[in-house]
Amino acid sequence: MSRVGKKPIPIPQGVQVTVQGNVVRVKGPKGELERTIPAGLDVVIEDGTVEVRRRDDERGRRALHGLFRTLLANMVTGVTQGYERSLTLEGTGYRATKQGRKLVMSLGYSHPVEYTPPEGIEIDVPAANTVVVRGIDKELVGNVAATIRAKRPLSRFRYADGPRGIRYTDERVALRPAKTGK
Repeated sequence: MSRVGKKPIPIPQGVQVTVQGNVVRVKGPKGELERTIPAGLDVVIEDGTVEVRRRDDERGRRALHGLFRTLLANMVTGVTQGYERSLTLEGTGYRATKQGRKLVMSLGYSHPVEYTPPEGIEIDVPAANTVVVRGIDKELVGNVAATIRAKRPLSRFRYADGPRGIRYTDERVALRPAKTGK
């Protein structure tokens, strides 16, 4: 049996977990999330915890057991604490500003790059070279951060003013070695 899937998920104070048919809903102080339960898995709520159980040992169900338990735990964490991902813009003249809900970035192209986040995502620009993506859905926060990063991925080459592009704040980029003389 899946070791991750067997672990019960504690339900914190102020969080409500409900199962209706094949949909599980998690409601908390920051919002509400819902996810469809995969076939062959059951979600059981008892004694202030949530457990994911599978009906049989079919290979596909075993693979989904631990995954779905982790997705459910991420939903509980999301509605209580939320998630955030921070990005850093590196390079001369690379900066970001916020216009309403829209993020406008100057990334060395001939035009400004604009990005409008989906519902449920909040984008903050605490400094001209820092963008923070916040939300309650971990998957959506990660996807939005990856989409913004893909607008100008960090170059691995060594420039006089350092690397250029967008990187996650906690990301370490291995720069290519400098050319050697002949």
